[in-house]
Amino acid sequence: MDAADIVAFFLVLGIIIVSLLSNIVVLICFLYNPEIRKQVPGLFILNLTFCNLLLSVSNMPLTLVGLVTTGYPGGSGFCQFVGFLDTFLTTNSMLSMAALSIDRWVAVVFPLSYHSRIRHRDAVAALAYTWIHSLCFSTVATCRSWVGFHHLYASCTLCNVRAKGAGTQFVIFTVALHSLTFLLTLIVMCVTYLKVLKVARFHCKRIDVITMQTLLLLVDIHPSVRQKCLDEQKRRRQRATKKISTFIGTFVVCFTPHVITRIVELFSPGPISPHWGVLSKCLAYSKAASDPFVYSLLRHQYRKTCNLLANKVLKRSPLNPSSLRMENRGGATTIPSQPTTCDSRLTSA
Repeated sequence: MDAADIVAFFLVLGIIIVSLLSNIVVLICFLYNPEIRKQVPGLFILNLTFCNLLLSVSNMPLTLVGLVTTGYPGGSGFCQFVGFLDTFLTTNSMLSMAALSIDRWVAVVFPLSYHSRIRHRDAVAALAYTWIHSLCFSTVATCRSWVGFHHLYASCTLCNVRAKGAGTQFVIFTVALHSLTFLLTLIVMCVTYLKVLKVARFHCKRIDVITMQTLLLLVDIHPSVRQKCLDEQKRRRQRATKKISTFIGTFVVCFTPHVITRIVELFSPGPISPHWGVLSKCLAYSKAASDPFVYSLLRHQYRKTCNLLANKVLKRSPLNPSSLRMENRGGATTIPSQPTTCDSRLTSA
């Protein structure tokens, strides 16, 4: 192993640790908090968490072995099974992100009819499509023996070396796979989240108008208080933009290098640097580690559940789910902080 391989080894190892811990925490929160289980987005997040966990215990460790041995991490049949999982789990997780973006678009654009438009059975139907879609591509690749150990990525995945005899068929399959997963998900996320941002900004403007009218009426208000109100308006607008940028930005940064490398690999006459191939694979893996924070753990409901669980563990008292709704029992009454109108619905994304 050279210096670059050692760095890649520890990078993948760190991704595995963060991905396992964060996704397990999301799963515990989902199982412990009944309010999270009742929400439709919780099903999509559960499916995304399942894909990330399975990817963290199957494909990522074998990439570590591939970096050390620079060869087959196991037998050919085992490597093909792991390659099947790689295609299936990556495709499934991408489509789950697209489903989450559609759910948030409906919730923000049609808030009054959201519960009639998006029900649990609709979410189950959407998840069934993601599974069928993912199974079709991964099954075709495995049946045609197009998966195996790829030295460029040091992992068991789609391998153009094994598909040399297929030629055009493998090229069409690879382009179709990335077009109907990565590109489709990116388009759906951009369209839906940009519409969500448009609605959020509209609500912010309405709140800003009301705030300014109130400030004009309060002629005796201290200048520092007036400035704080204006600063809060600015922060409110920025929060909505940051959330949308995070959803789309993490997807693009993590998956785009790997997808581009895959496409270039099909048509490039010369070899691609294995260091770049492993790096692009690491970036794709890093999405499994970032998803829990992007979609779950930074939300108020998950943070509240995590804090409650941490307090219960530290006090060594039995877990009591009813305390989620009775946190102030026997103590001083407090007023919980609520997100502002213009970005409150974005927190469910």
